[in-house]
Amino acid sequence: MQTEISLSYKTTKEAEAVAQAVSPDNMKVPQGLHIETTKQGRKVLTQIICEIKLETFMATIDDLLGAVSVAERAVSAVRSR
Repeated sequence: MQTEISLSYKTTKEAEAVAQAVSPDNMKVPQGLHIETTKQGRKVLTQIICEIKLETFMATIDDLLGAVSVAERAVSAVRSR
């Protein structure tokens, strides 16, 4: 199973902040799971490849989107200061 999640932001600075916030997830994953997050301009792209259980694939997507949500709220809070 594999997917690519593409998220667009208003500025490259916002995209960079979100990409950096979720990038540590690229390092610690179970064998059979690959996650790579990159920034391209104002977009954050995450590729997920899962060779194990569907539950792992779905949980990974859920975890990623949760981390993105937290990062977006942090960016919004800093921006509104």
